[in-house]
Amino acid sequence: MKPLLFDQNLSPRLVNRLADLYPGSIHIDSLGLGIAGDREIWEYAKIHSFTIVTKDSDFSELVLFLGIPPKVIWIRRGNCSTNAIETLLKDNHTAIAAFCNDPESGVLTLF
Repeated sequence: MKPLLFDQNLSPRLVNRLADLYPGSIHIDSLGLGIAGDREIWEYAKIHSFTIVTKDSDFSELVLFLGIPPKVIWIRRGNCSTNAIETLLKDNHTAIAAFCNDPESGVLTLF
């Protein structure tokens, strides 16, 4: 499974909290991409083989326009805690692994 690249709209704390299930994952802030545009983040993920995790619909639209890679995990929850996002990603680990290994899928939507 490719490591995850957490977008600005998600807590950087997720990297450490999920390190056992998603090793090598990183938050865009730690890369100096905190104020970067979506295309710059997209290109970074593509070049460095990350799967983008976001609450932003723009990345799922980029999949339609640009194709894969990278793949996108789109979290479709309103305002919620970091604990809720952590639980969602833990509970869906098997589905995320299958998604990452499926050459045809570009967006995994989690509710």
